[in-house]
Amino acid sequence: MELRERALEALCHDTWQEKADCLGALGQKTALDTASIFSAPTGIPGRPPIKLVPPAQLGLRSVHTLEGRAVLIHALAHIEFNAINLALDVIWRFANMPDKFYYDWLRVAQEECEHFGLLSQHLQTLGFQYGDFSGHDGLWEMAERTQDDVLARLALVPRTLEARGLDASPAVRHKLASGGDPAGAAIIDIILRDEIGHVAIGNHWYRWLCTERGLDPIKTYTELAATYRAPKLKGPFNIEARLAAGFDPAEIALL
Repeated sequence: MELRERALEALCHDTWQEKADCLGALGQKTALDTASIFSAPTGIPGRPPIKLVPPAQLGLRSVHTLEGRAVLIHALAHIEFNAINLALDVIWRFANMPDKFYYDWLRVAQEECEHFGLLSQHLQTLGFQYGDFSGHDGLWEMAERTQDDVLARLALVPRTLEARGLDASPAVRHKLASGGDPAGAAIIDIILRDEIGHVAIGNHWYRWLCTERGLDPIKTYTELAATYRAPKLKGPFNIEARLAAGFDPAEIALL
């Protein structure tokens, strides 16, 4: 099966293990058809049943309790599961991009799958599993809003929502470490390392498309953020990670 078709198949699977099995068979040598246009089947995105609520209804618990740490790890696992689906969605949905575009997002999907596996296994050591707590659907809602324009998708998912994860990582790591969860803190280190690369991929292809369309990247981003109702970004910002992920000083100054 061709790469983009296989990505769509993986996206429709409900469980992490099914997605991992599907992704594990794919690589740089997988056949690729960049031109095909696929119709979205029912059941996108595939994921386990989990109660979805507005972010304000998630509630907060102290990380100095076992359940509080589990809630935080669960929230991170939920983000990573969505991130798997987001990378897979980019591969099948948007045609006529360079070959490297699709192989870049395949790597992202595979690494997001590894992140979810680490968090899910750690959650189990705390006596819980994915689905035991509620989650919100902010990441996938933005994916639906940007489903008709790859430029908007790149601007507002990897460069906005996922970049917020770079900013949040130091505080999340500190919470876990101070709450007595060094293993959880170590997983955050792995995720931050990889997510810098994922946001960098988003930055690269966003700028590539801006060049192709003759657009100014900074002005265009401001327009897209307004059109698609992107959340307003608030500090503190992880400047070091953002620079490593390819944001330029002018973009960071605007934050």
